[in-house]
Amino acid sequence: MKLYITFLFSIGLSLFAHSQNKISGKITNSQNEPLFGVTVYIEELQKWTSTNENGEYELINLPNNTIKITVAYIGYKTQVKTINLPAKETILNFTLEEAVFNMDEVIVSTVFNKLQSQNVMKVAHESIKTLQRKGTSTLIEGLATIPGVSQVSTGTSIGKPVIRGLSGNRVLVYSQGVRIENQQFGDEHGLGLNDSGIESVEVIKGPASLLYGSDALGGVLYFIPEKFAEANTFSANFDQKLFSNTLGSNSSIGLKTSSENWKFLARGSYNTHSDYKIANGDRVTNTRYNETDFKTGIGYSNSKISSVFRYNYNKLDLGMTEDGVAEQTTSKKTTYPKQNVFNHLLSLNNILFFSKSKLEVDFGYIANDRSEFEDSNIAALQMKLNTFNYDAKYHLPKIGNLEAIFGIQGMHQNNKNFAEEYLIPDAITNDFGFFGTTNYEWKNNVIQAGLRFDNRAISTESHGAEGEEGSFEAIDKSYQSFNASLGYKTNLNDNLIVRLNVATGFRAPNLAELTSNGVHEGTNRYEIGNSNLKTEQNIQTDLNVEYNTNHFEFFVNGFYNHVNNYIFTSPTGETLEDNDVFRYIQNDAKLYGGEIGIHFHPHPLDWLHFESSFETVTGEKQNGDYLPLIPANNWNNTIRTEFKIKDWLSHGFTSLNVSSTFNQNKVSGFETASKGYSLVNIGFGGAVKFGKTNFDININANNLFDESYIAHLSRLKTDGIPNIGRNFIVGVKFNL
Repeated sequence: MKLYITFLFSIGLSLFAHSQNKISGKITNSQNEPLFGVTVYIEELQKWTSTNENGEYELINLPNNTIKITVAYIGYKTQVKTINLPAKETILNFTLEEAVFNMDEVIVSTVFNKLQSQNVMKVAHESIKTLQRKGTSTLIEGLATIPGVSQVSTGTSIGKPVIRGLSGNRVLVYSQGVRIENQQFGDEHGLGLNDSGIESVEVIKGPASLLYGSDALGGVLYFIPEKFAEANTFSANFDQKLFSNTLGSNSSIGLKTSSENWKFLARGSYNTHSDYKIANGDRVTNTRYNETDFKTGIGYSNSKISSVFRYNYNKLDLGMTEDGVAEQTTSKKTTYPKQNVFNHLLSLNNILFFSKSKLEVDFGYIANDRSEFEDSNIAALQMKLNTFNYDAKYHLPKIGNLEAIFGIQGMHQNNKNFAEEYLIPDAITNDFGFFGTTNYEWKNNVIQAGLRFDNRAISTESHGAEGEEGSFEAIDKSYQSFNASLGYKTNLNDNLIVRLNVATGFRAPNLAELTSNGVHEGTNRYEIGNSNLKTEQNIQTDLNVEYNTNHFEFFVNGFYNHVNNYIFTSPTGETLEDNDVFRYIQNDAKLYGGEIGIHFHPHPLDWLHFESSFETVTGEKQNGDYLPLIPANNWNNTIRTEFKIKDWLSHGFTSLNVSSTFNQNKVSGFETASKGYSLVNIGFGGAVKFGKTNFDININANNLFDESYIAHLSRLKTDGIPNIGRNFIVGVKFNL
């Protein structure tokens, strides 16, 4: 891989002349006053700078091409300008308009990289800093606070994202521009991502197969890694969080530096927790876990090429509770049964700039090693999954207001077993797809359309004796699908935006659904696959309406999703190995619901914010029965204040959050109904200046009144084990 990177950089340096295009200018407010510390960023080059005391900025070594420049500053509206650079020097000034609400964000998970206010598709964007301010202990726990997103959880260590009622392989996860493949079909298989070194997340709620292919039937979580340092700077920071409930600790240290052309960063973190404590003070035995995470990246850019190589190593040591509330200990050393998961993620992202167009070429490699241990250090189950991804997109020259992109994507995947117990067979999966999409703007209107074709081929090896657990017949299957999307956005006036999108998506059956013949350790189900399963195919209609003024925001999202050949497990009434038998079957299904919310900022109380959102989803089979694992309705209310105390506390905030989850009585035949509950959470924080020492502090109390509750999507629900009780969290971050 190192030789490949060196070779790629050498090509870029030798084939293209090294010109010195430069953009400079001044950024002011509406009163023509210079703004200090404004971020000026070029996403394609992973390059940024900030304005000096006079509001001036400068960026050099830029391509002879059309580029997008993003200007962002807290308290002002974000601006994005697309300009051509035919000259060596370009003067570009900005006047920023004050904005009470959050900054408009550039959406990178959709290929045209528009501002959210310009984007045809409504995409939820949240910074990791904002999610961490809520005191959540894991990345997926923070994601579950976004309207329309929830999680299937196993204690505090394992969480799987759910988008509008769809989860597992129906939700595609991207990190470092690479699709994550880590045996995510398993109910007790977590995301395997740590929030350190991640800057933000974007959530596409709905089929995104046009851009991402199979497995994006329900939506996409797109994690954006942290930026490199500003040009010609060096920075380092240390982050420490402590958790009272699990006696947990999360430590992270990072450094980064950049020249005009080269960039480097590295970050390491360690996360350790004891068994979590429920409301009555008991601990749930063996829900402890330990996580080690390391991320690094190196980048190079000049006027013709931009290349970034990133690597992420993640090691998880997860206890799996078997007896519920039993042995009481605060030990952080896991006992049996448990999981060990090792994940290596490598990505190489490249952009080649031509005179009026550009080519993006991305490569990714994931090595996932997952072991499960029953009662000894000899793995009962071990699966190694190696995945290679490639992705190429050609951005055609822009013609007037018309933009067009053509691309190809593919994946080669190899799964092998290395222990006595087999859950799925050794197998090889190959994906290939190609697509085209266009974006046309006129006046206050935007229309976007696209078409795609995909093929997935799966071949497996036979194993074991027929009729025995872990035995499999060889299969050789191929699945094809055409998918399309059409979206329209219009500004009815300066304050009102309407979006309407119709898209199709698909998902080929995964290995577990086709071949399963065994029991997951830590579950009480014997699952049997079905090699005759067909491809899931859906069509979803989304309507988004947003109304914004200087002191009031309102949004409503509605969706209807029809899924042909929806795959699910159904109990047979039999038992094997003392476990209930479940088989994979299919039926047409529909899901519908949406989210609605307001953000009120009363004038002249500029320090006060009130936010409220409600989300609902209903999932039904064709015969009228309900689908499994559908989240309960939730109503979320937050009062937040912002303040400054002299010179020692800036960007201060306090928050009071009440999250009310309703009864869930719309359950499938083998699920039980769930009671509603309300959780109260409070937070305080800000940037502290104490002499020459500067640090950020964050203090939270979650589930303040120690409510005893069981979430509907908790996998410990069948054993009557409640979720986590009261938890105090203290976090500090020092810039070294």
